Amino acid sequence: ETAFCFFVRFVKEIKLKMMDTPLSKSSDEKRNVNMSETNIVWTRIDERLLHGQIRITWGKHTGANLILVCNDDAAEGPNAPFMQAAMKASAGGEYAVRFFSIQKTIEVISKASAKQKIFILCNNPTDVARLVEGGVPLKQCNIGNMHYHEGKYQITKTVSVNENDMNAFKRIIAKGVPCTVQNTPDQKAVDIISLVEKKHEILI
Repeated sequence: ETAFCFFVRFVKEIKLKMMDTPLSKSSDEKRNVNMSETNIVWTRIDERLLHGQIRITWGKHTGANLILVCNDDAAEGPNAPFMQAAMKASAGGEYAVRFFSIQKTIEVISKASAKQKIFILCNNPTDVARLVEGGVPLKQCNIGNMHYHEGKYQITKTVSVNENDMNAFKRIIAKGVPCTVQNTPDQKAVDIISLVEKKHEILI
């Protein structure tokens, strides 16, 4: 299947899913009512995870006081100590920084203090989909840097995706979480569905 074909299929499936989604709360949402009280102020996908731009721009823009890096490798991988040291240095001491696996985030996020204004960082949409499906109450998904690699298709200067990525976005959106591309706060946020339609001039 060509990249163009799976983009077309993605948009069609998402639009159909949105039409079929009831306005009432799902049983999953009702079971996770306590989680909705968690103060997650922003969620961003950035392949680099925590770096200087996050501290200088997004951290201040969102008013966060805790940056939660949700990534299995950064939390528990063999290079975790090195990764954590580098990212803590990038935070510049301005924010509390935590490193949790995806599963640990799902299990403990509801215990967060009301004083914590949490900025969640993931480096791929599949991890965000796992969080949402695990009941973590994300309000939005900001798509920042997703670098080009072989097998990926570039949709903006800073965002390249493959079919697995698009399927993950479909899972996120199906849970009612909007996904927008916006590299820096001064740029306009563009809905990923609208972006894909415009990119390929899809008329549905």
